[in-house]
Amino acid sequence: MGKPFFMYILRCADGSYYVGHTDDLEARMAQHHAGLGAAHTRRHLPVSLVWHQEFETRVEALEMERRVKGWRRVKKEALIEGRLEDLHHLSKRGARGRNADPE
Repeated sequence: MGKPFFMYILRCADGSYYVGHTDDLEARMAQHHAGLGAAHTRRHLPVSLVWHQEFETRVEALEMERRVKGWRRVKKEALIEGRLEDLHHLSKRGARGRNADPE
């Protein structure tokens, strides 16, 4: 197996989430912390890494990034908190409910 790729979620100072992927998680985090990352994280420093997953290929990491970017806030939080059993329920149409916050 070659060098791994990562999909990651950052929590920004304003409580928003940033989803990205990289082949060097440590270096990418240093970029975000230095204000050299994405425009969103630059505007909402400091950021903290709240979740990441390793993948064998960049394609897999990018596909997961795109998938998670489309999720509502409540579903991202279920993933971050390790409530994997809730992910399917939160995908169902109409699962927004009264307590589900829009992104």
